[in-house]
Amino acid sequence: MSDSLSILYVDDEADIRMIVEMALQLRPGIEVRTAISGDAAYDMLQSASWRPELMMVDVMMPGLTGPELMDKLRADPDTAAIPIIFVTARARPQDIQAYVAQGALGVITKPFDPINLADQVLGLVRSIK
Repeated sequence: MSDSLSILYVDDEADIRMIVEMALQLRPGIEVRTAISGDAAYDMLQSASWRPELMMVDVMMPGLTGPELMDKLRADPDTAAIPIIFVTARARPQDIQAYVAQGALGVITKPFDPINLADQVLGLVRSIK
């Protein structure tokens, strides 16, 4: 990943999608696209016209949950390597441990501070470089 970073943020709550998109795009070089559900994100990635360098995914969503979406993406060679950060209010230590054991890069807890969100995300991304 270079100085620029393309992110797909997936959340069923419109207000949170807007806050995340605005907060991350304040940082030069970050491009954010959003999806309203795990199913919509999966469909977007199957089109193959665009691939994010990172995904941020809400855990609890109707339809395909965050962990279910990650399992589907990991099963597809075209999307298996996309790092995923879960964004969730469900962040007890055992939950975070389970998400990371499943293959998540990390977890950002809701509510989060929009001012520090880009720094949190970039800190997690640096951990895989």
